[in-house]
Amino acid sequence: MHGEAPLITNTSLFSLLAEGHTARVTVVTPNRRLAAALARDFDGERAAAGCRTWEAPDILPLAAFIQRLYEDALYSELAAAMPQQLLPVQQQALWEKVIAATQSGRELLSLAPAASLAADAWELAHAWRLATRPGDAPANDEAKAFADWSRRYERETQRARYTDGPRLAPLLEPHLGHRALRKARTLVVYGFDIVTPQAQRFFAVLGEAGTAVVRCGPAGRASRNCRVAFPSARHELQAAARWARARLESAAACGRMPRIGIVVPDLGRSRKAVQRILANVMAPGRALERGAGRPVPFNLSLGEPLAEHPLVVAALAALDLSAGEVDFASASRLLRSPFLAGAEAEMAQRARLDAGLRKKAGPRTDLARLRRAIAQLTAADQPYRAAACPVLSRRLAELAASGAGLAGSRRASEWSKAVSGLLDRLGFPGERSLDSVEYQALKAWQEVVSSFASLDLVAGEMRFAEARARLARVAASQVFQPEAPDVPIQVLGVLESAGLVFDHLWVTGLTDEAWPMPARANPLLPIALQRAAGVPEAAPETSLALDRVLTAGWLAAAEEVVFSHPLHEGDRDLAQSTLIRDVPAIAFEQLDLPRYPELRTVLRQAVSEEQLEDMRGPAMAAAHAQPVHSAGGTSVFRDQAVCPFRAFAIHRLGAEGIESPPIGLDASERGTLVHGLLACVWQELKSHARLQALAERDAEGLLANAADTALERVRRSRPGAIANRFAELESKRLIALGRAWLELEKTRPPFEVARIEEKHSVCFGGLAVNARLDRMDRLHAADGSAVHAILDYKTGRVNIGDWLGPRPDEPQIPLYAVGSGETVAASVFARVKAGEMEFKGLAREAGLIPRVQPLQARGSTAAPGSDPWEDLLSHWREELHTLGREFVAGVARVEPKRGSETCKCCELKALCRINERSRVALEDFAAEDPAVEEGDQ
Repeated sequence: MHGEAPLITNTSLFSLLAEGHTARVTVVTPNRRLAAALARDFDGERAAAGCRTWEAPDILPLAAFIQRLYEDALYSELAAAMPQQLLPVQQQALWEKVIAATQSGRELLSLAPAASLAADAWELAHAWRLATRPGDAPANDEAKAFADWSRRYERETQRARYTDGPRLAPLLEPHLGHRALRKARTLVVYGFDIVTPQAQRFFAVLGEAGTAVVRCGPAGRASRNCRVAFPSARHELQAAARWARARLESAAACGRMPRIGIVVPDLGRSRKAVQRILANVMAPGRALERGAGRPVPFNLSLGEPLAEHPLVVAALAALDLSAGEVDFASASRLLRSPFLAGAEAEMAQRARLDAGLRKKAGPRTDLARLRRAIAQLTAADQPYRAAACPVLSRRLAELAASGAGLAGSRRASEWSKAVSGLLDRLGFPGERSLDSVEYQALKAWQEVVSSFASLDLVAGEMRFAEARARLARVAASQVFQPEAPDVPIQVLGVLESAGLVFDHLWVTGLTDEAWPMPARANPLLPIALQRAAGVPEAAPETSLALDRVLTAGWLAAAEEVVFSHPLHEGDRDLAQSTLIRDVPAIAFEQLDLPRYPELRTVLRQAVSEEQLEDMRGPAMAAAHAQPVHSAGGTSVFRDQAVCPFRAFAIHRLGAEGIESPPIGLDASERGTLVHGLLACVWQELKSHARLQALAERDAEGLLANAADTALERVRRSRPGAIANRFAELESKRLIALGRAWLELEKTRPPFEVARIEEKHSVCFGGLAVNARLDRMDRLHAADGSAVHAILDYKTGRVNIGDWLGPRPDEPQIPLYAVGSGETVAASVFARVKAGEMEFKGLAREAGLIPRVQPLQARGSTAAPGSDPWEDLLSHWREELHTLGREFVAGVARVEPKRGSETCKCCELKALCRINERSRVALEDFAAEDPAVEEGDQ
C-alpha cells in the first residue's frame, strides 16, 4: 500500500487542511512530536497568509487515530463486538501472571523485566505480522519460552474478552466501513520512514472502505553542511550549545524566531549532562534568580522516569518507611523533603536533626527506630534539643498508626486508597505552593495511583510489599515530560528528530561505534523470522539502510547542518562514522562562535566585588586575661596545627561535615571498642604483677566481661550498629585482640597503672581544654626513681614523626607528656592490631618499654651536654603554646600543612574555598555523567 499511495506536497497538504473540517482530512504521523510540529507549521502558514482565525487541523499520531476509532466503536452499536482494552499497567500485570504460571517463568530471577520484554515482543510480532510460535524457524530456549507465554496470554485475553494496543488495528479492520467510525475522506500518511506490515494492511482496508490514502513528508532543503571533530563529548556539546545560542541571537536581532535542533544519539543516557551544559551556556545566571527563574530557550525531548522526580521519590520513600526497613539515605531524604507537612517552618531544624541522626543511625532503619532515635536525640538534656521538630514527629506518629494496618492481602484498588491515606498522614505534598513542574508531577503521580487501582481486573489480592513494588514499577515506566512553552531550540534523540525541519541543525556523537546503530533483535522472537520480515533492528543490513535514510533526512532537514563527533572517550580513540565521511570537514574555529560567560563569571559580575584578605577572626580573650576554655578537647590543637582555618571553622564557628552511617562499625568505633576493652581490663588488673599472676581461665573471663562492657557502650551511642550475631563475632575479635595484647604486656618490666581514661584540664597559650588520657603507667627508671609513661592506644597506622618538628600533626601525646603534671619519661603508641602488636614511641632511657629506644639513640642532633628528652619536652611545650595563642587570637589562615594531602579528607573545602584560592578549576559536571571526561577541563 505504502509504495502505491499517491504522494502530495506540503503545499497541497496545507491547502487541504485550510479547507477546514468540511474537507474531512486527517493527518497521521509516527509520533506526537512530529504531529505537534506539523500543526505548528500549519498555524504559521495560516498566520503568514494573513488569516486571523482558522480551524484546528486534525493531525495526530497513528496510534492515537486507531485509539479514536476504537472509542467510536465502543460508543456505538459495535460495542458488543469490542473486547475491553487493557491499559499498559494491566498488560504488564497480566504478562507477569501468565509467565509466573510457567516452568520457564519460575526459573527467572525477576518477573517484571521478562514481562516487559514479552510485551515488547508481542507488539513487534503484531506490527510485523510475525508468528509468535516458532514453527519451522530455528528457535532458542527464549523463543520457545515466549511461544508458551504468548499462547497463555492470548488464551487468557480471549477467555476474558480483553484486547490490547498491538491488536486494535486488526480488530477494527472488519468495521472500518461502519458509519459510526469517524473516518476521514482523505488520510494523509505523513513522515513515515517505515510503515509496518500491520499499518500497511490497515491503510489498505481503510482505502477499501472509501478513504483516500495519500503520502506526504517534509520538503527537503538544500543545506550548507559540514562535519567537525572535538577532543571529547563535553567539548562537542559545549560547542553545539554555543552554536545554538549564536544562531538564536543572530535571528532575534533580525526579529525572527528560528527553529534550531540539536540531536544527541544517546540522549537518554546523557540527559543530565546535556541539560547542564546547555543551561550553563544559554542562561548561566538563571540559578541566581528568585523562584524558577526565567524560562530557558531549549527543551529536551526525552523526559525522565516519573519515579525519579523528587516529589515521587518522597512519596515512594514514605510508603517504604511505613511498612519496613529502608536505607538511611532514603529516610534522610524523606525527613528533609519539602513535600511533607511543616517542611518550610521546620526546614532548619530538620536539617540539623538529620545531621544528628547520621551520627546515631545505622545504614538501615525503620519507622519505629527512627522515631525512637529522634526522641532520644532531641530530649531536653541532649545537644540536639534545638533540632526538635514537633510537626514532623506528630506526622511520623500518625504514619506509624496507619502503618499498623498494612498487614494482610488486599486488592489493588484497596491498596490505592491506603496509599493515598498514608501520604495524607504526612501532609503530602506539603504546604507550599508547587511550581508548574511539581504540579504536573503530582498530577502524573495521582494518575499512576489511579491506574494501579485498575489492576483489580487482572490481578488478585496482594500484600503491601508487592503493591508498593508494582506501584514503583508503574511510576518508573512512566516517562515524565513536563509541558513547557514553545521554545526555539529542540534537543532530540535520533528517532524523535525524524521528519522534523529546522532552520539550523547540529547532530552530535556520530562516531563509528554509535552510528550506524548496532542491530538489536528482540531475543524472544526467532531472529530468522525478524530478518525475513525486514525488522530494521534485526539485522545489520536493515539497520544500516534505516540509518542511511535518517542521515539523508538530516542533511535535507535544515538550511545549515553540522555533523560532529568526539575523538576520544577516556583513553580510547574514536573515529567518525562512515555515513558522514563524504560531508566536508572543517576545523571548529571556522564556525567562528563567540565565547559566553560561564556561571562563575556571572557570579563575580553579580555584585560589586571587593577583595579583602582576612586571615584572622575575633580574638577569644584580651591579652593577660584568664585562660579561655574550648569544648573541642585536644582536637583543637591538632586542627590548629594542620590548618588554622580548620580549627577556627570547627571549634569557633561550629562547622561540621555531614556523615553517612557506616555499615556495621566504622574504624573510629572499632578503635573505641579496643579502648573500652583495655580500659575495663586495666581497671581490674591495675599492675603488671597482677597480670603475671592471672590464671588463664580468669583472664578469659575478664576479657569477656570487658568486651561486653565495651560493646554495650557503643550500643548506647549508636543503637542498631551491632546486631546480635555481629555482636558475637565482634566480642570474639575483641577477646582475641585483648589476649594477644596482654601477652605483649607481660614482656614489660614491672609497672603500675596510674591513670586510665582520666579527664584533666591542660592549658597552653591561654587555651584550656579537657584532655582524656588513655593510660599512664608508673615505672622505675634505671636509677630507681619513679617515672611515668604515656600510652595512647591505636588500631591503625602510627608514626612518631607526627609528634616531631614544628606544628606536630598529632599533638595529643605531647599534650599529655607536658601537661600531666608528672615526670614523664616515655611517650608511646600502643598499637593494638592483629598480627602487628607493638609499642612504638620515644623514651628518656632504654629499658622502660620493650623496643622503645631512647631519644639519643635515634640520631638526635642535640648540643653536647644537653638532655635530648628535656629538649623534646621543651620543644613540645613551645609548639603547644604557639598553637594555643594562635587559636585564642583568632588566627584562621587557610594554610594546610601538607597542601592537598591535608585537604584530601577535609569536609570544609567548600567553606574555605581552597580550590578557588589555588586556582583549581571546579568540575562542571558529575563524574557519573557519560558525556563528561573526568579531569577534562
